[in-house]
Amino acid sequence: MLIADLRIFLAVATARSLSDASRRLDVMPMQVSRRITALEQELGVRLFQRTTRAVSLTAEGEAFLPYAQTMVEAEESALEALQPTSSRVTGLLRVTAPSVFGQSIVLPMLPQLLRQYPDLRVELDVSDTVVDLVGRGFDLALRVAPLADSELVARRVAPNPRVLCAAPHYLREHGTPATLDELEQHRCIVLQAVPKWPFVVNGEIVRRRVEGQLMISTVGAVRDAAVEGLGIAMLAYWDVLPQLRDGSLVEIQLADGDMEQLSVWAVTPTRQYVPVRVKAFLQMLESEMTARLQSSG
Repeated sequence: MLIADLRIFLAVATARSLSDASRRLDVMPMQVSRRITALEQELGVRLFQRTTRAVSLTAEGEAFLPYAQTMVEAEESALEALQPTSSRVTGLLRVTAPSVFGQSIVLPMLPQLLRQYPDLRVELDVSDTVVDLVGRGFDLALRVAPLADSELVARRVAPNPRVLCAAPHYLREHGTPATLDELEQHRCIVLQAVPKWPFVVNGEIVRRRVEGQLMISTVGAVRDAAVEGLGIAMLAYWDVLPQLRDGSLVEIQLADGDMEQLSVWAVTPTRQYVPVRVKAFLQMLESEMTARLQSSG
C-alpha cells in the first residue's frame, strides 16, 4: 500500500470531489481516479460512491479513514525523527478555530508562520460550529469552550477565563454592578449558546439566567454590541483582550461570584503521530499567546 495513494484518498475524502482533490494535490484528475481505483482493488472494497456531480465515502471508506490518517501521520513523524529540520515543515495544515479567536489570534500570526516555513500551506476554518476533526480531515481544532467527553486528544494552550464586561459609557449611565443580585437589574447581552451565565460561588458552579433586550448568535456580535453600550456581556478573555486593552470595554468583578476558569485547548485526532506541521504551529501559537499575556499583565 503506497503512502502516496493514502494521501490521495485523504484529499478526496476531505474535498468530496476528485477535481478539487486534484487541484489541492497539483496532479491530473485522471491520476487521482486511477490511484483511488488501484487502492480499492488492493483493499478489495469500494471506498467512494462516485457520480458525475459528487463523491461520498462508503461505509468501508469511513471505516478506513482513521487508519489512512494514522499511516500518513506515522510516515511524517518518521521523517521528522530522521530529518529534524525546519525544512520538514511542509504540506497542508488544516486548522479549525472559533470565529473571534481565529480572526484575532490565529490570523495575525500566520504571516510569521508562513515566512518561517515557506513550504507550509494553511487552510483555516473560522467557525463557531464544532466540527468533526476525523470526518472532515482536520489536523487540529482550537477550542475555547468547555470540552465534552471525547476520544480526541486535548492539550491546554493557555488560560481563558470568562470575563464580565461593558462599555465605559454604559457603566457611567447605569452604574457598575457589585453583586449577582445587582447584575440582574442590568441589561445583559446574551449569547444564544449560553442562556444561563455560570459563576463560581463557594467553589461551586452556579448558573444564573440573566435578562436583556438582546440575544445574539455569535461571539463577535455580542462583543460589538457591548462596545456600543447596549449592555453587559460575558465572554472569554481572549475574545475581548483587544477591547480591554484599548479601554472600549471594562472588566466587571462581582463580590459574591467569581468567573469560571476556562482554557484554550488544542485538540488533535491522535497523540501518537502528530505531524511536524502541527507541532510547529502550536509552538508558535503558545509563544504568541504567552507574549500577549505577559504584555497585558
